[in-house]
Amino acid sequence: MREDYRLIGDAPDLEDYVRLRAEAGLSPKTPEQAAPALTGSWAWAHVRHVESEEVVAMGRVLGDGGWYFHIADMATLPNHQGRGIGREVISSLIRRIRQHAPADPYITLMADKPGRALYYSMGFRDAMPQSMGMVIPRD
Repeated sequence: MREDYRLIGDAPDLEDYVRLRAEAGLSPKTPEQAAPALTGSWAWAHVRHVESEEVVAMGRVLGDGGWYFHIADMATLPNHQGRGIGREVISSLIRRIRQHAPADPYITLMADKPGRALYYSMGFRDAMPQSMGMVIPRD
């Protein structure tokens, strides 16, 4: 990690989570939606800019602790992108999975277009045609 950033191995504060999702271009969430994400995730990592103490990146893992682990909420503020911060977040989450999960964990994520190059560079591959992500549309 660059000296001007600090990687922290837990969840950001509720306000930072809500703000970072919105400012990084993810779908906005209310505090009521966000609170369970902070406490119900298997693992977290977030990054603070040392000088400003601002939370500038984050990611989390949903999982059963046995074999299934899903990386979610990968977000880096636009003015901090291109500095390897997102790579550090996802690398730390994958390391934690590999250190604490039984052998051969199944690690997944949903890759929005802006993050695909990073995920490919880290070894992720398209799951299709074996699997395809699906969603129930919002009303």
